[in-house]
Amino acid sequence: MHVYIEDIGTHVGEQITIKGWLHNRRSSGKIHFLILRDGTGFIQAVMSKAGVGDEMFKAADHLSQETSVVVTGTARADQRAPGGYEIDVAELEVIGESHDYPITPKEHGVDYLLDRRHLWIRSERQHAILRVRHEIINAVRDFFNVRGFILADTPIFTPAACEGTTTLFPAQYFEDQTAYLTQSGQLYNEANAMALGRVYCFGPTFRAEKSKTRRHLTEFWMVEPEMAYADLNDVMDLAEALVVSIVGRVIDRRRRELKAIERDLSKLESVKAPFPRVSYDEAVKILKEKGLPFEWGGDFGAPDETTLSEQYDRPVMVHRYPAAVKGFYMKPDPAHPNLALNVDVLAPEGYGEIIGGSERLADLDLLLERIKEHHLPQEAFEWYIDLRRYGTVPHGGFGMGIERVVAWICGLEHVRETIPYPRMLYRLYP
Repeated sequence: MHVYIEDIGTHVGEQITIKGWLHNRRSSGKIHFLILRDGTGFIQAVMSKAGVGDEMFKAADHLSQETSVVVTGTARADQRAPGGYEIDVAELEVIGESHDYPITPKEHGVDYLLDRRHLWIRSERQHAILRVRHEIINAVRDFFNVRGFILADTPIFTPAACEGTTTLFPAQYFEDQTAYLTQSGQLYNEANAMALGRVYCFGPTFRAEKSKTRRHLTEFWMVEPEMAYADLNDVMDLAEALVVSIVGRVIDRRRRELKAIERDLSKLESVKAPFPRVSYDEAVKILKEKGLPFEWGGDFGAPDETTLSEQYDRPVMVHRYPAAVKGFYMKPDPAHPNLALNVDVLAPEGYGEIIGGSERLADLDLLLERIKEHHLPQEAFEWYIDLRRYGTVPHGGFGMGIERVVAWICGLEHVRETIPYPRMLYRLYP
């Protein structure tokens, strides 16, 4: 009976078959200890010469790392084993040999590993990270689906940008047309919200920023909810509930993976509502008190975000930034028109912005003015402007980058480990 390693606990005492790969092997006289993996977990298979006979035992002498094997044996509980279970091997069949596997237990440089990313993802740490990523994505979908949001995905090819084309990848469209790879589905999502009320899109986005920081990828995944008849407080409440839900779900269902990557769970267990809500003005005051050379009117850089987030044991929401440093589509604060009704959610432990959102500008005349101020081509946005011509309403939403959330929840140094095949400034292979 074929059983996956993650389900082994329900088959103790039974004869089972594991189909997987040899992760590691060590021998002690008349016993081989084979560490197997099958994509769902890792388990030790104990092969004794007495149990399998000389011929099969000798064949296992020469098994090398990442050889694919089918192992049959009896599952048993063992508290000393890493996963709590082991297999006593009765039979072993080699499916595909592996020779001179390039990633060994010794230390390798990051560039060496990234060049072999297609193999690196087989390692225990990367395996754990990608399973946490999977849980985060499922948690996001479930969060919105049970709340009545409709998944309405938006185009990857777009004729124009949310905030100009300086950070977009151009793509040759048919004949003499230039399209751009999307950096956000937000504008289309606003149209979806006017049709469906509460929506979200979830897909790959692309930013052509020449950034080499540990927080940036050129291709990443983003979830973007949008709500009709919503204000900034509604946006902040939704963002807070989403983050709390995701963290709780990962702690609940991926404790084993978090342990494998040595994540400090106490840091995640502090992530409870309510999150502190700090105005941009208050944030600037905090930075000045901490001795940072920050002047009112600028956007926060990584050191500023890190300093702000260090003041709290959970994400902090910074709202009402200067309108001049934010997108043309953000509604100004009626009480202070030089401020935008926006919010950035900064993760703790120096992981920076994980969510950016706002109440959208619903006023037709003001939107036309802002498009002009930002030197954007009005003709490319006529469809978007139509939303203000035909039944405009207060509305808002946000975008959350999946990779930054994975980096924070897993406690990773760099976002390059948060996605199976990272795309960065100088990284397009494999």
